[in-house]
Amino acid sequence: WEEGVSGGYQALLLDEDKGWLLVGGKDHIYLLRSDSLDLPSQQVKTNRFIAAFSSMLSLIFQTECANFVRLLQPLNKTHVYACGTAAFHPQCTYLHLGHSAEPFFMLSHTVESGRGKCPFSPREPFTARLTDGDLYAGTSVDFMGANAAIFRTSIQGSSQHYIRTEAYDHNWLNDFVGSFSIPDTHSPDDDKVYFFLKERAVEAGQWDRRVYSRVARVCKNDAGGRRSLINRWTTFLKARLVCSVPGPSGVDTQFDELEDIFVLETKDPQNPTVYGVFSTSSSIFRGSAVCVYSMASIRAAFNGPFAHKEGPDYRWVEYKGRIPYPRPGTCPSETYDALHKSTKDFPDEVVSFMRQHQLMWEPVLPLGGRPILTRVNSAYMLKKVVVDRVDAEDGPYDVLHLGTDDGKVVKAVSVIKDNWDTEEVILEELTVFQVRGRSRQQLYVSSELGVAQLGLQRCELYGTGCAECCLARDPYCSWDGQTCSRYFTMSRSTHHPKDFPLHPVSRSESDSVEVKVVYGVEGNSTFLECVPRSSQAELRWTLQQTVSQTHESRQVSSPDQQVIIIISLLIQHLEQADSGLYTCSSHEHSYTQVLARYRIHIIPKHSLYPARYTHNPNFQSPGILGKIGPAGGGIAGFLSQSGSPHAPPPLPEQGNSWLPQQVPLRSYKDLHKVGGNSLSVDEYCEHLWYREKRRQQKLRTLKMKQESRKARVRRNNPPEVPL
Repeated sequence: WEEGVSGGYQALLLDEDKGWLLVGGKDHIYLLRSDSLDLPSQQVKTNRFIAAFSSMLSLIFQTECANFVRLLQPLNKTHVYACGTAAFHPQCTYLHLGHSAEPFFMLSHTVESGRGKCPFSPREPFTARLTDGDLYAGTSVDFMGANAAIFRTSIQGSSQHYIRTEAYDHNWLNDFVGSFSIPDTHSPDDDKVYFFLKERAVEAGQWDRRVYSRVARVCKNDAGGRRSLINRWTTFLKARLVCSVPGPSGVDTQFDELEDIFVLETKDPQNPTVYGVFSTSSSIFRGSAVCVYSMASIRAAFNGPFAHKEGPDYRWVEYKGRIPYPRPGTCPSETYDALHKSTKDFPDEVVSFMRQHQLMWEPVLPLGGRPILTRVNSAYMLKKVVVDRVDAEDGPYDVLHLGTDDGKVVKAVSVIKDNWDTEEVILEELTVFQVRGRSRQQLYVSSELGVAQLGLQRCELYGTGCAECCLARDPYCSWDGQTCSRYFTMSRSTHHPKDFPLHPVSRSESDSVEVKVVYGVEGNSTFLECVPRSSQAELRWTLQQTVSQTHESRQVSSPDQQVIIIISLLIQHLEQADSGLYTCSSHEHSYTQVLARYRIHIIPKHSLYPARYTHNPNFQSPGILGKIGPAGGGIAGFLSQSGSPHAPPPLPEQGNSWLPQQVPLRSYKDLHKVGGNSLSVDEYCEHLWYREKRRQQKLRTLKMKQESRKARVRRNNPPEVPL
């Protein structure tokens, strides 16, 4: 947006009611209109918070000696809480936006320490959630990033009291991904904050460097212990988050490393749907997966048995002993026991048990027992996820917008079949460089390079036909009788893509597809292009040969000389048997549609050499270059062994005795006559060139006669000049 300012766009905050988007970048905070990201309406510099000692840092940190804004959280209707790295000295402040739709953008002069709220480095994993005046953050609190913990700090009032997890435990809480405030019951005293992270799995063994994904939770009203766990969490619990594909003999393919998490709100605020993007830590294959979890399964894991370990030489087992009362991890509230109004009232037995048993024994399994979408050995890895719920006529559908490591956004939907299996449907892949907009239907994507704005529905990409629109199966789109347009719930004159009946194409529809004529040289290669409208369609090629008189059609398999690409057919070495009518058709479910038809004519190799060269016994055949491109291969040129083009044959009026004048050639439609015994390609091209030259000469002569006639008319009939 401005010269000299670039990079570091890591924090986004969207306000749909007022229609603006806050973007935190390097040394700047930008205020943008959510409907247009072309130019920021306002911006404010934040590098004045950088401490003076930043100039003394080592040269290896020169690129990171700036104030990278990592946190933007709404405090109330008029203020936003912002934190930045401030050259490895994190600090926080307030943004005043005003009450009106046109915000008054001003940075407060009050600056407070960001330790325990924001990481020191712009590259450290970090998550934070501001709720009820308290900031819950998963971050590190030292320069080297070795002391990572889950913190709660108060940002309102003069009190800076904090609660955190145990310090300097390298085996726990290493890599934070996301955090969300989710109510547990109707009582606000039972509200909890859930953290999603990945860390080294201590239960996997001493020598096993395996990484597990976790979900952890703490109570909002946790005040720490009275005599033990002072200023430490007394309700902190965590469980393993599993995302795996079931395999034979109970050996599952694990996607252990959590990359991103998204909590999709539902009508019940206590039971949102949790979506997670996972990747493999295996060195054998490279893959990503998306798993879905319910809050019921997460709560069941926290209400289940605890994991227990007697000592350093013992293995982790399920705890079979007596569990103290109140159950460890329970929030102090009237829901369970009115006598315990604070965690400081918990018995010492409960606090001591919590110190030794923070890990649950049973993991959290995904819905359906497997991922809803997988990508194995693909060109990209899934890194981010945003989900939007679309209400269709046959029920709601969750549309996934997945960010990749190579700058793409993949739009997909998971369709539940009759047997409760899921079918993944990739709707679109967009190349761009997360915040969801329901009312404006926009997706905002940020990276170190910038911020991009994408529309959630792009129905115009699915063509102008009803079949293509329905085959796309995009929940955002429907057929309104004329075009593929955005689907509205109240519309009753539309056909939804998943409900529209699909019928095979008829013979008349197949014949209506234009046949493109392609000429190929024997021994060269040719390329036939066929692009389907639906990304889920299967392409099939059939060949009706003209060499034999049977005219039977057969499906193109894929021999050595033929390569079936994703959307095309490449014939690497043309032969006479390859001539015929090629038909490309798409097959999806019970629907078949003819997309393209090509008729290939094969030109014999010996027909390419001029007749005057064939009489020389010492002449060797020139090399042939074939042209490969959409809709066919042809002759790109004729080169001799030395690489220089042959001299053109003489013109007919110069005494050309080898040009067969008995063959009338009228236009390029007579190209099928090439290849016979009486006409070579050079002779054919020379005749066309001579005929075109004569036509241009006639046009010039006619034009000169017309100009001369107009000049005579002007001399004989001068214009009348009025007096």
